[in-house]
Amino acid sequence: MNPEMELAKAAIASAPLRVCSDLVLVDTGVSPRPPKRKRKGNGVRGFLGIELSRKLVWPTRAATDTVRAMSAFDAAESAKGLAPADSSGPTPKPVRIRSIDALRGLVMFTMIFVNDLAGADARIVPWWMRHFKSDGNGMTFVDLVFPAFLFIVGMSIPFGLGSRLRQGDSLASIVGHVLVRTVSLLAIGILMVNEAPNAAAMGWSPALWSVLMYSSAILVFSSFSPPGGTTSDGIRRVLPTLVRVIGVASLIGLAFAFRGEGGRRIITLVPFSLYTSWYGILGLIGWAYLVAATVFLAFREDRAALLGCTVLLLCLYVADRTGLLDGFWLSHYVGIGSTLGSLASIAVAGVLLALVLVTPETTTFGSRARFTLWFIAGFGAAAWLLHGLYGINKNSATPSWCLWACAITATLWLGFHLFCDVCPVGWVAKPLVLAGSNVLLAYLLSEMLPSLITLLGFAGAYDRMAGPALVNAVVRSAGCALVVLIVAGLINRAGLRLRL
Repeated sequence: MNPEMELAKAAIASAPLRVCSDLVLVDTGVSPRPPKRKRKGNGVRGFLGIELSRKLVWPTRAATDTVRAMSAFDAAESAKGLAPADSSGPTPKPVRIRSIDALRGLVMFTMIFVNDLAGADARIVPWWMRHFKSDGNGMTFVDLVFPAFLFIVGMSIPFGLGSRLRQGDSLASIVGHVLVRTVSLLAIGILMVNEAPNAAAMGWSPALWSVLMYSSAILVFSSFSPPGGTTSDGIRRVLPTLVRVIGVASLIGLAFAFRGEGGRRIITLVPFSLYTSWYGILGLIGWAYLVAATVFLAFREDRAALLGCTVLLLCLYVADRTGLLDGFWLSHYVGIGSTLGSLASIAVAGVLLALVLVTPETTTFGSRARFTLWFIAGFGAAAWLLHGLYGINKNSATPSWCLWACAITATLWLGFHLFCDVCPVGWVAKPLVLAGSNVLLAYLLSEMLPSLITLLGFAGAYDRMAGPALVNAVVRSAGCALVVLIVAGLINRAGLRLRL
């Protein structure tokens, strides 16, 4: 190996960028793009009243050195004939955006917390710690969890799909990748929404069916890379495929074995039918991801077009509510106004905001903060102006609810960007980043937990832990969220990650 390659590899290894191979729900990685020129002052003193540091120029010097080192490494490999100078070689491991991971970790903790708290006695849980009433006009922080996750899914798209575009992947292969992810999310979502079979009709324990279903889903999406390379190359090639085949076979068997009220099935072959219900949380995320990914592939980094698509998707909701789409064939399979319109608009808004991290016009914290604040102000104003039209309602996915969710989530991200990417505060960033590194596994574990507790015979004891006062319920739910995230983190460190 020549000295140039050795120096390049050493520079890459020493650069303080955390490189991760796991992709959660959607890809989040991209090789950093260096700014065209270095700006003085970074525009931060006038914005915050203080000069934070030279680290506010993005990418940092270390990141720029890494890009140069990677370029040198590619050139050296090309000179030896081991890899072409373009990016047609193996896809590099993505660089994770810590602020997105941290925000994802906070949202996942909150999601597990509120889902567990919903099982406590409603008489001790105040209204603001529960979903706002389904026919009401308003929202609580609980109603922000799901749209925040949709927003994060959108923020990840420019990094995942953008990286594939820069690698030279064909549009057909990228579209296939998007479709596989969408179908995977829809399939698991449909099974999850049917997670309570009828014991008498099926003939065996609903809790056992649920535990097997979630376990099989984990097997299907598992990717095992033990630390230190403790397994042979043969096992590395064969084991993942074998595990996924077992998982797929198990899910198919469980889908056919399912019996609901009145003998209802998830799937029948003659005549063919599929009971999708409302697709479940992951299914709704799948639809939103499909729309947002399609919009990104069509318009790439055109922020005006992305904003226009966000508005058009919200207009779909209005068209649906006014009956304009009645009788349209697609409405028999999915909600056009709410699912493909409102929910997808949140994901597209996430794509729009994430572009501040990849476009050369916004390479400093000051420029990113200004754009984000205008984003927050604009979406907040639109939410206020549209409030009188349909109100704020999560179940109906009204435009005002979507817009408020985008504005609030963008505000949270800006704070995390400051304290995780720009001026990292370890005690804030590290726990949340770790929590957000394998959220699909954490989510599946949290959803499986109630059935597992029932199957083990601890349901009564667990219920009693949530009373008699609110503090008991809060401690139980917070403890549940922490335990699930810690277990997911330990599994992640052992080398098991979930890939869609």
